[in-house]
Amino acid sequence: MSPALVNDLLNYDLKIVQDNNFFKFSIDSVMLAEFVKIDFKDKKLLDLCTGNAPLPIILSKYNLEITGIELQKSVYKLAKKSIKLNEINNVNMINDCIKKSDNYFPGNNFDIITCNPPYFKIGESSIINEQKEKAIARHEIKIKLEEIIQIAYNNLRNSGKFYLVHRTNRLIEIINLLSKNQFGIKRMQMVYYDKNSECSMILIEAKKNNKNDIKIMEPLFIKDFGGTYEINNSIGESRKKI
Repeated sequence: MSPALVNDLLNYDLKIVQDNNFFKFSIDSVMLAEFVKIDFKDKKLLDLCTGNAPLPIILSKYNLEITGIELQKSVYKLAKKSIKLNEINNVNMINDCIKKSDNYFPGNNFDIITCNPPYFKIGESSIINEQKEKAIARHEIKIKLEEIIQIAYNNLRNSGKFYLVHRTNRLIEIINLLSKNQFGIKRMQMVYYDKNSECSMILIEAKKNNKNDIKIMEPLFIKDFGGTYEINNSIGESRKKI
């Protein structure tokens, strides 16, 4: 792994440790963190595919017991460094595949599960990056969307909340998979780069064993989110210019 560096985590008065050459947190996870609704009864949050843990770090200000699961050891180490650097005590990291979550938790254990997953199926026209860390983060090499939704269902308590950020070109598939796995969709928010662009991403809140009762939120514009961002639609990555 190349030398790490420390950057500001947007305007949260937090720091995040990143890889000097390629591994940067994406605005996707930050938007997802802002989209999450935390109620007084919510005590436990699980972040799947957590990366270098921007979402757990942002949400650590709440009175929650937060766990992040990250498969790649090099990325997991970045997350651990960030948690220590920010002196965060309520975030725990696990270095393992989320398919093995039942080795760590009993079922029906979490109030909230979040996920910023790999966006692309294997075999799509986008080129798989030669760097292993990027390839696994962007493509469904190690985990598929349906598996993620099944894992979320198994680990949530009844009526627990599942939050997902994904590409809009897979929206129909997402809706079908959530329905198949007994999730009811409660909120959606469309994400655009600016007012002149097409919708590129979607934020979704769904509840376990609930009926659909969908509220469409006001659109979210990345350009106005807290900085200037570059969106690369061919690889599904959005990064702040640092």
